[in-house]
Amino acid sequence: MQERPFDLLNKALGQSVLIRLKGSTQIRGKLASFDAHMNVVLQDAEELEDGTTKAKIGTILLRGGNIIYISPAA
Repeated sequence: MQERPFDLLNKALGQSVLIRLKGSTQIRGKLASFDAHMNVVLQDAEELEDGTTKAKIGTILLRGGNIIYISPAA
């Protein structure tokens, strides 16, 4: 059985994820919540540049329309 996007996001709740935004910004943090519009809240978030931390953000809400992909963080 193929999983739906929301099933995958539900499994990722509480886990560390990597999110790529339009403009190639990358944010890593713990997935706290999401909604039907793919807006997501991350805790302990940080902005990455070339795989290293550029800035510590803390809690952040990312608008779903700006998200290109969400993947498990390494």
